[in-house]
Parts: sequence; structure tokens; C-alpha cells
Amino acid sequence: MKLLYKILKQNPNSREGIITTTSWLGILTNLLVASVKIIIGALASSIAIVSEGVNNAADVFSSVITLVGTKLATKHPDEKHPFGYGRIEYLTGLVISVLILVTGIEMLSNSINLIFHPEELNISYFSLAIVFVSAIVKFVLGKYTIKQGKKADSSALEGVGVDSCNDSYASIITIVAALVFLIFHFSIDAFAGVITSLLIVKAGFDILKDTLGEIVGRPGDEELAKKLFNEIIKTEGIIGAADMMLHNYGPDAWSGSINVEIDHKESVGELYQRIHNLQLRIMREYHVVMVFGIYAVDNDNEYVKELRANIGKFVLDEKDVKSFHAVYIEPDTNKIYCDLVVTYDLRDWDDLRVRFIDYIKALYPEKELELTIETEFV
Repeated sequence: MKLLYKILKQNPNSREGIITTTSWLGILTNLLVASVKIIIGALASSIAIVSEGVNNAADVFSSVITLVGTKLATKHPDEKHPFGYGRIEYLTGLVISVLILVTGIEMLSNSINLIFHPEELNISYFSLAIVFVSAIVKFVLGKYTIKQGKKADSSALEGVGVDSCNDSYASIITIVAALVFLIFHFSIDAFAGVITSLLIVKAGFDILKDTLGEIVGRPGDEELAKKLFNEIIKTEGIIGAADMMLHNYGPDAWSGSINVEIDHKESVGELYQRIHNLQLRIMREYHVVMVFGIYAVDNDNEYVKELRANIGKFVLDEKDVKSFHAVYIEPDTNKIYCDLVVTYDLRDWDDLRVRFIDYIKALYPEKELELTIETEFV
């Protein structure tokens, strides 16, 4: 691989370098494996082997698409796309999944046709040995590609790797079918082709599901969120933090927002420098553009302490309420502000709202509650 990195003039420590070099390795390997399998399958009149060869040839296009998608995703932001083109990689994964699905469905059709119109097989142990070697090559290539895909945080590269591993499993099925024919003189080649095709269709569907999940919008990266939260909460003057949102504009492009609790006595001037320095640090170290909202809290006030304790009792008795924050009593009015964080299993938010308002009203009849119910976004 070091030689390939040098030939392609790619940096082995950069994301683009990893994806580009691994994709080229996949292109070269799949071209070789596909050519060998198609030739052997044609000579042996084996639909299963030919199908595998065709699938390997399709893998070449998958690697090419990954290369093109990675290149396009590195385009600089412009007026039409101020957050850059990083999400093109998700479209790349979508195209790859469709290619795999189309290939699998076409192979399934041919295999089913062969069940009703069988052809004579002409296969040898030598050709099976070649297929076995190719299965090992594809398995090793697949595992390596998945590893590099995780390292580069590339769902498209991971998808290519998963498909490569599935190819190796399909090859084992083909070998078993061929051995049955050679030993018992009974052909199950068409049925092996059906199983192989179904494996390929499943792989395509799994990649499609994951890619659509990225496009529709998944929760923010949990590991990244924990690092950011720890960075924020240890900042001087920040008492608590909640409501973190992370928006993904590509594997290495994030924007986010979070509400932080500060002492209500802090002035804007005192707070500004610390928040500004925190924003710059997060941008430099984590590549996240973070926006901060401010909650003013008065944790030294005995009345507020009692209020928080009473809210805590309510939350402990509610299995679908995870936590609360943003408790604040407006000085010039009778309003109490509070946010409840609930699980996604809770369906009847109105019932919770009524019960909590009644609970607070019974304890503080002179107060008016402004309640916000929300879920976690990360």
C-alpha cells in the first residue's frame, strides 16, 4: 500500500488520500478478479461464477463513483452551497447501493430462468481453486476497505467493503454448488446463483438504508457530542449545558448549537470573551461551528433551590422524562420557565404538559409556568 500511495501521490494520513488510494486498490483488484471469473465461468458454463464476475465488475464502478464523489465533496463553499459539498458523498453511497441492487436483481432473474432452463456444466477442480483464491482476495480486500472506510469516516467506502466481503461469501456458495456437481453429478448451480443474488440484493438494500438515513438526517455524532459537552462544561462561568444540536454537512463538516446556563448576575461583557474563546477552540480542534444560547440561572436563591428540588421529584417519578433544565423565575413577573427533556417513546406530550403544570400550580399557585417539552437531538 505504501507503494500505491507513492504512485498516486497521496497522503496516507489525509482523509482524501485514504479514500482515493483504497478506491484505486479496489479498482485494480476487482478488474483482475472479474476478468478471471468471467472467463472461467464462460468456459465452465456456470451462471453462478459468471454472475460473481459481473458483480465484481460492478464493484469497479462502485470504486470509481467513490473516487468521483470524494473529489466533488472537496469543492470549496460558494454562494449556492455555503456549507460546502460534503453531502455529495452521501449521494455517492446512494448511487453505489442502487448499482448493487440492480446487479443483484438482474442476476436473480438469470438464475431463476436457469432453474427452468438448465444448461450443462463444464467445471473442474482447477477452476474452483481459482474461485477459492479470488474469494480469499475479496474477503481480505473487503475487510481492509471497511477498516479504511471507518478510519476516513466514509460510508461509501465502507459500503464497497461490505459488498466485497459479501462477494467472498457468495464465492463459497458457488464452490459448494460446484463440488456437489463434481461429486454427485447433480447441478444446483442455478439455486446457488439465486442465493448469491439474494446476498447481493441484501447488501445493496443495507447500504441504501444507511445512506438514506444520512440524507434524511441522523442524530449528531455521539462521541463528538460528548467531547464538545466536556469542553463546554469545564469552561469558567458555565454552570450547565443542554439542547445540543449537531448538523452534518458531510463527514468532516459540522455546525451546531447549544444552550448554556450562566449565573444571572454575569454581564454580557464578562461572558463574551469566554464564550468567544470557546467557540474558536471548538472550531480549531473539532471543526464544528458552534452557536451558543444563554440561560440565566440563580442557583444561590433558596426559593429557586426549592423549586429545582420539587421539579426533580416530579422527573424521578416519570419514566419518560430524562431530565430538566433552564429553570428560571422572572423577577418582574410571576412566570417560571422550565424545559423537560423526554424520551422518544413518549407519545402523549399534552398529558405530560397538563400533569406537570397542575403539579407546579399546586405548589406555587401564585406563579405561571412557561413549559417547553423537547427531545435530545444528539
